Amino acid sequence: MMQYNIFISLNSNHFSGQVPPSIGNLSNLLWLDLTDNQLDGPIPVSKGSTPGLDMLFNCRHLLFDGNQLTGSIPSTLGVVQTLEVVRFDGNALSGPMPSNFNNLTNLTEMYLSNNKLTGPVPNLTGMNLLSYVDISNNTFDVSDAPSWFSTLKSLTTLYSLPPPHLCLSPSLNVIMENTQLQGEIPVALFSLTQLQTVVLKRNQLNGSLVLGTTHSNKLKLIDLQDNFISELKGKEGYNAMLILKGNPICEETGALERYCTVSQSNFSYSTQMNCMAVPCSSDQISSPNCRCAYPYTGTLNFQALSFSDLGNNSKYIILEESLMQSFHSHQLPVDSVSLTLDNPVKASSEYLEVKLKVFPYGQVNFNRTGISSIGFMLSNQTFKPPKMFGPFQFIGDKYEKYTESHKSSSIGIIIEAAVGGSILLLHNGIRAGVSGHAPEVKGVRWFSLKELQKYSKHFAEANEIGSGGYGKVYQGSLPTGQLIAIKQAKKESLQEGLEFKTEIELLSRVHHKNLVSLVGFCFEKGERILVYEYVPNGSLKDSLSGKSVIRLDWIRRLRVALGAARGLAYLHEFANPPIIHRDIKSNNILLDESLNAKVADFGISKPIAESESSHVITQVKGTMGYMDPEYYMTHRLTEKSDVYSFGVLMLELITARKPIEKGKYIVREVQEAMDKTKDLYNLHEFLDPSHWFGNNPKRF
Repeated sequence: MMQYNIFISLNSNHFSGQVPPSIGNLSNLLWLDLTDNQLDGPIPVSKGSTPGLDMLFNCRHLLFDGNQLTGSIPSTLGVVQTLEVVRFDGNALSGPMPSNFNNLTNLTEMYLSNNKLTGPVPNLTGMNLLSYVDISNNTFDVSDAPSWFSTLKSLTTLYSLPPPHLCLSPSLNVIMENTQLQGEIPVALFSLTQLQTVVLKRNQLNGSLVLGTTHSNKLKLIDLQDNFISELKGKEGYNAMLILKGNPICEETGALERYCTVSQSNFSYSTQMNCMAVPCSSDQISSPNCRCAYPYTGTLNFQALSFSDLGNNSKYIILEESLMQSFHSHQLPVDSVSLTLDNPVKASSEYLEVKLKVFPYGQVNFNRTGISSIGFMLSNQTFKPPKMFGPFQFIGDKYEKYTESHKSSSIGIIIEAAVGGSILLLHNGIRAGVSGHAPEVKGVRWFSLKELQKYSKHFAEANEIGSGGYGKVYQGSLPTGQLIAIKQAKKESLQEGLEFKTEIELLSRVHHKNLVSLVGFCFEKGERILVYEYVPNGSLKDSLSGKSVIRLDWIRRLRVALGAARGLAYLHEFANPPIIHRDIKSNNILLDESLNAKVADFGISKPIAESESSHVITQVKGTMGYMDPEYYMTHRLTEKSDVYSFGVLMLELITARKPIEKGKYIVREVQEAMDKTKDLYNLHEFLDPSHWFGNNPKRF
């Protein structure tokens, strides 16, 4: 059975009540985001037959900040060792931190601020990947600065809350404001090579502040306001910002005055225009390319930045470029994007808040498919921002300027704006009535049937470029000019829904020049349609049979064999998990404009876990003549089954004969005739007469 990775992103929906324990049954859940709702009650954990969040053994992101959760943090969460990001800040959790929390050695970010946690400051020793820790504004016991301060090698920022003059990185930090810390700060802290910012405001730190001589050259800010520091040592080698306001040392006069004041400054950013701005009519807005349109708008909330200098505009230019690259790689109709930051850090959550405008390409507004595709890409974490921006939330605004207006679709669009990560799955389920699990479609566009009818001229006979037992293939053209191949399954086709989903999911995550690329798909009105890149020179079978005008000499055939082998090797060795194609044949090797081979048709392909050397199949599938006899007889599937089929394909390249022709099996015929002591191994009668190998058998 196919495995489905699950992402649930339901932030900012005003949900109330308790967290459903049944979420613990989602064994393939990777990302759970219920941020900024009104959820209350305890964190559910398993007990007897009742599930809980401690059963999410594959989960990496657990985000519950900005709710009203109560009770303690369960110790059983310490066994979910796949966790990388945990956010429980801004709740009403109480009691001590579980002592086994440092078992979460894969954790990189931990947010527990603004709760009612008590007991000793947690021991984070051994959590060497931690780069951001926020446990501020709790009521921990009075304690000295913990020794693990100087052992977190990934640490870039140690701080409490951003001072008003500077927006600090809400990622890769340790935040410990008002945590009852006392004593002196270990000088080794400032030697951490990645450290950029230290903010430990409103504690009871005292004695001497020793900066040392080996502090990180990346260190830009140390903010120790409102402590009890009475002496400063080693300031000579430190030229960045140091804030000691509210400490006894600032009651003295003299050279330390520069450290005892806080300057106030704000910054903003807005995407630059690439031309002279043009006046727009009505309520249209000019894009950065000076085209008037109705943009799709929303807010990006970045939760864990890895840089402190938010006044550096180059960061946002990189983000703009990343957004555009992602939109274009997903073939979305986007002309440009505009970012706006105006006092962008939300004080309640410390998110970096970026206002986004997405402008349509070639028209003044988006259609519903365009909005749905853009919203899905942003809300379901398909878009991966530059690493320095870290994880994010997207909250889309309602779009009311569609190209066409259908009242019956309005509910789906409202769901899109509110539900975030479930956009496409809900939208398709409503419109297409698809049963079972929706496929994982990361990086793949959803098309409406109406769009595909338009692009293929209503599936015109003149556009038909292929057919088979599954249905027909039509040539089409996107508004961008890109040519596509539209594979429309017969409604009575034997291709089951699982095969359809398999092909979508596998092709959405494998990318190689010798594999055909999936552009998108359509689930609608009983239709199952796949949209591929257009490969102009047809199949290898058409060329060898003389059906097409393409003629392949021996060198070109050798190149085709090498290209197909590279595509197959990628599936076996580099795909994760490895993939067995199960239907390698000449009809599934396509030739592009340069006659390079592209392996196609993944409908019956099978992913195999790396721990499995073979896989027992209940139903043997493939094409007779190409199928591995051992696989056929034992039902045991391995990569060698594909290699056998590739060997048959090689014979077909040399002979231009079908594997089974006039009741004779080419493999057996060649085996019986081969004699290595004779010229051309005694295979003269089998060689394709359309080209000449010469007398040297090494040439083939």
